[in-house]
Amino acid sequence: MTRLCRILLAAAGLAATGLPAHATLTLCNRTSYVLEAATSALDGGVAEVKGWTRIAPGDCVAARPESLKGRAWFVHARSSIAHGGPARAWGGKHLFCVRNGNFSLKRPAGKATCPIDGGFPLGFAAIDIKGHFSWTTALDESPPLPTLQAAQLAGVKRLLRDNGYKVGPLDGKPDKATGAALADFRKKFAPEADNAQLIAILEKRARLHVTPAGLTVCNDGKVPLLVALGQTGHGKKVARGWWTAAPDACAQLQTVPLGTDIMYLLARTRKGETVLSGPQAFCITDAAFEIQYEQARCSDRGYSQAGFAKVEAHGSSGVVLHLGAAAMQRPVQAEMLK
Repeated sequence: MTRLCRILLAAAGLAATGLPAHATLTLCNRTSYVLEAATSALDGGVAEVKGWTRIAPGDCVAARPESLKGRAWFVHARSSIAHGGPARAWGGKHLFCVRNGNFSLKRPAGKATCPIDGGFPLGFAAIDIKGHFSWTTALDESPPLPTLQAAQLAGVKRLLRDNGYKVGPLDGKPDKATGAALADFRKKFAPEADNAQLIAILEKRARLHVTPAGLTVCNDGKVPLLVALGQTGHGKKVARGWWTAAPDACAQLQTVPLGTDIMYLLARTRKGETVLSGPQAFCITDAAFEIQYEQARCSDRGYSQAGFAKVEAHGSSGVVLHLGAAAMQRPVQAEMLK
């Protein structure tokens, strides 16, 4: 299950360079993970939610460059899919709708349902800005790292480990193993990179080595894809949809380690063009759905029927599928995590 990590709300004054001087909500990453953050501004019963802001370990980013006063503010952050193991999340009890990929949504606060075109709810933590026009919030992990500089080094260690290197403890302190690993990586892939470029290259290459737990669908094409998931197990068949996989982005359909259930996928464009399908029949609708399959025909129950493609974990805890314009003409390539 996704672990909900502790969030620390800190006033401005963090020892970091480059913090914006104008009115803004600034997010600082004092963890060893590359984070993606979404923020919500609540004003007059309407929530304006924006995401995702990438924040490298040890970095501070202006997530909302605007005056904060007069609105209630909330944040949710999640770890990059470049990191192995279960996904990590930082948030709270306040539910707001988000999408995968870059997005901006305005929705009535407290509305129970999200837009059918890929929207889904996540728990956000409230930020007490104490009436200020600007505020800086630091995201911590447990046990906490003492400084942003320590977080940057711990983040480099974690990404080196995700790239298959042996490193010392993820404590934000230098050690011989990490030094040797970093020197080797720089020589091979990033000889002229500064710190920010190094972390970006480490993250990009980690995606070639690490598969996050659960089921992830990445869209390598140029148009958004709608994805539905079918599952069989314990004598039941159920289909759920739709997740949106934005171009050059990924959607995590399941974040817990995979079990023995067989999974099936259907992917379409918003125009209804099929990108991935197969022979396994499930009932679907055009709106968001969760439908248990029965012997009765889908049409008799007011649903459409579609064929889903089979995806097997083969004992792995995670699978990543890359879909694109050529997915119909070639076998889907899956990366497995043992």
